[in-house]
Amino acid sequence: MDLSKFNEQQKQIYNRIENLANFDCEFSLSESVNVKFKELDAASKDKIYNLALSLKPWRKGPFSLDDIYIDSEWQSFIKFNILAPHLNLAGKCVADVGCNNGYYMFKMLEYGPKSITGFDPSVHTFLQFKFLNKFICSNIIYELLGVENLPEFGAKFDTIFCLGVIYHRGDPIKMLKELKMALNPGGELFLDTMYIDIEGDFALSPRDRYSKIPNIYFVPTLSALQNWCERAKFRDFTLLETKATDLNEQRKTQWIDGESLGNFLDPDDNTKTIEGYPAPKRAYVRVKI
Repeated sequence: MDLSKFNEQQKQIYNRIENLANFDCEFSLSESVNVKFKELDAASKDKIYNLALSLKPWRKGPFSLDDIYIDSEWQSFIKFNILAPHLNLAGKCVADVGCNNGYYMFKMLEYGPKSITGFDPSVHTFLQFKFLNKFICSNIIYELLGVENLPEFGAKFDTIFCLGVIYHRGDPIKMLKELKMALNPGGELFLDTMYIDIEGDFALSPRDRYSKIPNIYFVPTLSALQNWCERAKFRDFTLLETKATDLNEQRKTQWIDGESLGNFLDPDDNTKTIEGYPAPKRAYVRVKI
């Protein structure tokens, strides 16, 4: 493994994960991703717990390692359950672009895909994935690459997930074209984005921050989102569901550092962000080529 992208602390965590014993585990899926150890002594449990703590903040999840419950900021099963009725992954090559710590990829395993490849340039979330996969022992591949690397990656996919990424990109149509270039003929893209719930072909471009997040560039209306997809030459734009983000889905827990949704909204009017913009709503879309 090339550790040139890792800082010294990350290198130390990587080595701690590498040096963990190979435990006899059972893997199962519910709302959380679960690992049950057949034997786990107190010293090993402390080592695992302390490693999990060193990997905070945990944004996606939750995960259960015996009775160590990693209560992530996002209850990610809510999003996955929206997509689940529309999934047909058996025998397919699947990619998750912006895969974070792999929660959704682990959940996809029960659908029988031929392969799963995650793309995310974050060393922090890669280490979370590596830690979890030490026990799950899946054949998921995790690439420390971003969406801009897809056209030259050298492999194509039948289904791509790109959840919660597009509003972080300064050129959303370019991003959609990069995703399209990585799909096999007949392939499909599942897209999740924040949107502005008004009529018209518009996109909000925050002056500085949106919900205290600095790297949000465009938040489209549904009509603008469809226009983006069609300009990127996708077809069959299907709106699967819309949902307001609420304090059940995203909230502060002991497994994150800093603030969460409750801090991002106007304390006197939770239909607005702290900056005065419309509060986050999310759209779930499928498009095809």
